[in-house]
Amino acid sequence: MSAAQAFFDVLWGARMALLGGLATTVLVSLLAVLAGTLLGVVVGLVLSYLRGPLNWLVRLYVDFIRGTPVLVLILASFYVLGTVGWKLNALQAGVLALAIFCSSHVGEIVRGALGAVPRGQTEAARTLGLSFPLTFALILLPQAARIALPAWVNTAAEIVKASTLLSIVGVAELLLATQEVIARSFMGLPFYVFAGAVYFAVNFAIERLGKALERRLATDTTQ
Repeated sequence: MSAAQAFFDVLWGARMALLGGLATTVLVSLLAVLAGTLLGVVVGLVLSYLRGPLNWLVRLYVDFIRGTPVLVLILASFYVLGTVGWKLNALQAGVLALAIFCSSHVGEIVRGALGAVPRGQTEAARTLGLSFPLTFALILLPQAARIALPAWVNTAAEIVKASTLLSIVGVAELLLATQEVIARSFMGLPFYVFAGAVYFAVNFAIERLGKALERRLATDTTQ
């Protein structure tokens, strides 16, 4: 039996475990990006429009999280929170840690994007009597979203890559599933290459989706 045939035989036998790991990776990444984006928008708004103690606290939060390794956030969410009575399973702790990490980056992205929108447009909306929520929804958000989209796509791809660290706390994502297959088959290099190709495919799909959204936003803006 050739090495290639042996690899594909093992791959076929482990397909359900690997597909389950891929599904977990996608689920964790999706939940973390969604939650992190929602929190990050709030963080960006605070950094952009509020002053005083709340702004300082949010700035401290962003700087602290951005300066903390993702692995430390994951371990803290899984082990430290349990000691203070907030017990999370490995999956929940992983999603929380990645969402917090994502929110700090999205907050800076939103702050930068809102800062790039000409201030005169906000003043014009105020002159027309629009409330801030309407000004944000109708004027600021569409322009800021187009500016922020490329950096947000990069952040989403980073979250997918960071999800590999969840194997440390026992989340059965793609990397851990791959390592379990390797432990049984002793085919380290082929399966690590395979896992790398899968991660590349996921991130490539995210990149193409981001490009499609950019084109759509550009089209909507010119209409």
